[in-house]
Amino acid sequence: MITFTKPLAKLIEHFERFPGIGPRTAQRLALYILKQPEKTIKDFSQSLLEAHNNVGQCKSCFNLTSELECEICRNPDRDQKLICVVAETKDLLALERAREYKGHYHVIGGLISPMDSIGPELLEIKSLVERVSKNEINEIILALTPSVEGDTTSLYIAKLLSPFTKVTRIAYGLPMGSELEYVDEVTLARALEGRTDIL
Repeated sequence: MITFTKPLAKLIEHFERFPGIGPRTAQRLALYILKQPEKTIKDFSQSLLEAHNNVGQCKSCFNLTSELECEICRNPDRDQKLICVVAETKDLLALERAREYKGHYHVIGGLISPMDSIGPELLEIKSLVERVSKNEINEIILALTPSVEGDTTSLYIAKLLSPFTKVTRIAYGLPMGSELEYVDEVTLARALEGRTDIL
C-alpha cells in the first residue's frame, strides 16, 4: 500500500469525495495541483469560495444562479408557457446541451424515494404547483430519470398538474436507470421531440 505524506494524503482524500472520482483520479488531480504556481492555486481556491458563497437558487425555477433569477428565466426569448421539470441542475444542463428546448425549467431538487426518506414535501413540487396554477402554462414536460423513483415522481406530479395544463413526458431512447447527464445530445433532442401525454 502506498503511503503519502499527510498534506498530500488529505488533498487526495478531499478529491475522492467528489462524485465519479476514484482513488487513482484523485491522486492524479492532487499531483497536478502540487505542480501549479501559487497564483493559480490561490485563484482556484478563491473561485471555490466565491461559488460557494454567491451561488444560490433561482426564485422562480430553483436553477443555480448568483442573481435573484437565473439567466434562463430572465431570457425574454424563452417560451414562458412551457415548463420542463427536471430533478437536478445537471439534468437541466444536459437538456440545454441538446439545444432543442426553448422553454423554461423547474428544478425539483431530487426524486421521491421512500427508501431514502425523501417525500414530496422535501422537493420543490409545491412551488411547481403554485407556479402552474398562477400562470398560463400550455404544457409541462416531465424530464425525470427513467427509474422507479423517476416514474413515481412523474406520476405524482402529473396527477397534481393535470387539472391545470397538459402534462407530457419525454420519450426515452435509453434503458431504465440511466442518468440524463450522461445521455448524448441527439438522443435527448429526439426524446424531447417524441414526448407523450403522461395521463
